[in-house]
Amino acid sequence: MISRTLRVENHLGLHARAAAKLVRAAGEFSSRISLERVGAGPAVDAKSILSILMLGAAQGSLLALSVDGADEAAAVEAIVRLFAERFGEEA
Repeated sequence: MISRTLRVENHLGLHARAAAKLVRAAGEFSSRISLERVGAGPAVDAKSILSILMLGAAQGSLLALSVDGADEAAAVEAIVRLFAERFGEEA
C-alpha cells in the first residue's frame, strides 16, 4: 500500500470536472484507490464520482490518498500528477 497527502490547489477545488478527471484516471487501474479529507471523515472510493464530490474538497483542502494493488505505483504517479497539474485548469 502506498499513501500520500495531496493538497487541492486549483481555485474551484475538487468540483465536478476535476472529480470526473480523477475518477477517469483512477478507473484505469486495478488497485483499490481511496481518498479522505485529512481530519474530516471516512475514506471514499476514488472511482466513484459521487463519493469524490461528497468530500467537499475546496481549494487548500488536504486529502489522504491510499492505493493498494498490483499497479499501485503507477496509480499514485498518475493521481499525484493530476493534482500537481491542477487538473489542467490553471497555469
